[in-house]
Amino acid sequence: MRDFARLFAELDATTSTQAKVEALQRHLAQVDLRDAAWAVYFLAGGKPRQVVPVSVLAAAACEEAGLPPWLFEESYQAVGDLAETISLVLPPGDAVSPLGLADWMEQRLLPLRGQPPEAVAAQVRAWWRELDTAGRFLLVKLVGGGFRVGMSRLLVQRALARHAGLDPKQVAQRMMGFTDARRPPTAESLQALLAPAPPEGEGPASGGQPYPFFLAHPLQEEAGDAPLHARLGPVDDWLVEWKYDGIRAQVVRRDGQAWIWSRGEELVTERFPEVQALAAAWPEGTVVDGEVLAAGVDGRPGSFAQLQPRITRKTLTRKVLAESPVTFIAYDLLEEGGRDLRALPLRERRARLEALAAQIGLSVSPAVREPSWEAFARLRETSRARGVEGFMVKRLDAAYGVGRTKADGLWWKWKIEPLSVDAVLVYAQAGHGRRASVYTDYTFAVWSRAPADAAEAQAVVEAIARREPPLEGGLQLVPFAKAYSGLSDEEFRRVDAVIRRSTVDKFGPVRSVRPALVFELGFEGIQRSGRHRSGIAVRFPRMLRIRDDKPLHEAGTLAELESLLSSHSASSATPATPGIPL
Repeated sequence: MRDFARLFAELDATTSTQAKVEALQRHLAQVDLRDAAWAVYFLAGGKPRQVVPVSVLAAAACEEAGLPPWLFEESYQAVGDLAETISLVLPPGDAVSPLGLADWMEQRLLPLRGQPPEAVAAQVRAWWRELDTAGRFLLVKLVGGGFRVGMSRLLVQRALARHAGLDPKQVAQRMMGFTDARRPPTAESLQALLAPAPPEGEGPASGGQPYPFFLAHPLQEEAGDAPLHARLGPVDDWLVEWKYDGIRAQVVRRDGQAWIWSRGEELVTERFPEVQALAAAWPEGTVVDGEVLAAGVDGRPGSFAQLQPRITRKTLTRKVLAESPVTFIAYDLLEEGGRDLRALPLRERRARLEALAAQIGLSVSPAVREPSWEAFARLRETSRARGVEGFMVKRLDAAYGVGRTKADGLWWKWKIEPLSVDAVLVYAQAGHGRRASVYTDYTFAVWSRAPADAAEAQAVVEAIARREPPLEGGLQLVPFAKAYSGLSDEEFRRVDAVIRRSTVDKFGPVRSVRPALVFELGFEGIQRSGRHRSGIAVRFPRMLRIRDDKPLHEAGTLAELESLLSSHSASSATPATPGIPL
């Protein structure tokens, strides 16, 4: 634990990618394989489950440190991070535990699951006495479910490759599924990652292991950019497909079984039995990259909202299966007859995919044909009416690469502009990591109706400042979305200063602020929601800009959101247009 806590602190203290890679390399060389396996698991994205509620951790820290809850809360507000606050207020420990990370996880933390909160709190307090400040910080992160570290999976793969003298692509392939929570990391699994490559090359994956996903870069059109024909060249050099709004997945057929993996490397086979049944008829040694979609009507895909019950429900009842059916559409053929096809150009992989689809009845994402990029741009404007997000644009001579890289060829995602509304900042919370001392996580509201004028809006602001509850049926600001991305560090600092001088009330780590700032908020989708006071939920909200030019009384309204919802729902219900068969 002490070695991993030191590594965690070292990674958190730098933004240099080179320094992060070197730090992990040193760690791998210094610790045993069991500890290294757990370190790689966490740094590559493995998520420790929360075994101790935050409230229990805070109460235990108050008791251990002899602090009244109000003083601990004030300290938390000043520090901005629960783990850091606890590590700082606890008295010095008796001794430093010699246990490594693997023993901590396997002998101590994992057995905590299912124990009563009182017993867990007592055990955690005893462990705090065995750890220094850095170790306590890490322990709270691990048991509280708040573990985050600023190191990408790509950097972990690079460090492993350098440590073992391997090609990073080989490491990326071997790591697929390494962070599956149902298979705890072991010395043997890490040894398999670091084993020397066979002379003839890595070869295809084995069992249910998928390949690393190839990811696209956003194709953005900014003012002053060269036209698309100058940036991309002739349209005949590219495969253009609709960009569907589902779950990117690889379906693996080997050893008489079928596995389904999400892009996040989660094994999701049991969630989509229809797709598993479909793959059962595929030839052995077949791996297809594609999209799991909600099954729509009239030959068009369903919305992502229709797919959500299949993602969020732990148990798939007959009712859920009947009400939220899914289908699978294929993009690429990665393995055929046990042969890895990823090095072949897309043109050839596509031909093989279409030939296989004709044999087994597989749906393939249709190629969209237009004579020019200008024609594609016009057609893209119809995306929302078709229930898609824009285009995927892939070079026909591109190999299937690893991650978001241009080394093996180009893929672009050419998405439509997001839906947007002007919203008012009403609540704020501090961020995490290097943003733990800055308010960066915001809650936004719209007006219940359009204010008659600036004076009526100001009256609502003054009532909020006096902490008066909103009048039933009167004008009020209705929260509807949270967002924490889209602004620069300088903009976040500016908003943070406004929040600190306009705080009206505090609710734990959340601050209620005097409404003053209007933001243009963008989002990918909108739907009904019984869980939100507004009755509406938006998908992937982000801040597009601060609207200094927009007076508070001209911010958006619930009626505007309803209008967006109606138009979005209407477009999702329109009959399919040519080019999107399923």
